[in-house]
Amino acid sequence: MFKLFSKKKNPNSKQYRWEMARQMANHHIRYVTEKIDGVEEVIGKNGGLNIRDDELLVFASADVIFRCKIEQMQAWELLSKDGVVITAPDLEHDGRERTIIVFYVYYR
Repeated sequence: MFKLFSKKKNPNSKQYRWEMARQMANHHIRYVTEKIDGVEEVIGKNGGLNIRDDELLVFASADVIFRCKIEQMQAWELLSKDGVVITAPDLEHDGRERTIIVFYVYYR
């Protein structure tokens, strides 16, 4: 109960970004999409989200498809709570800023 009241609300704070990264970490991924030229395309399937040092890694389709510094990312959950949107400079793709949508595996 205390954790609910102590959660940071400012999405630009370092603490909020770290809390989001920890919340996303260890989720299994169903698929990942990115809007390319106005069309949402699947860029990876079957993987996971992990934290390594100060970076968030998105692993899908047997490869790291997105890697960013946690303190530079903007992240928010989908309203359905079935996934997360991440925007950040992607260290796997020459630091180009990308926005991806990660959909979690849903367990019943």
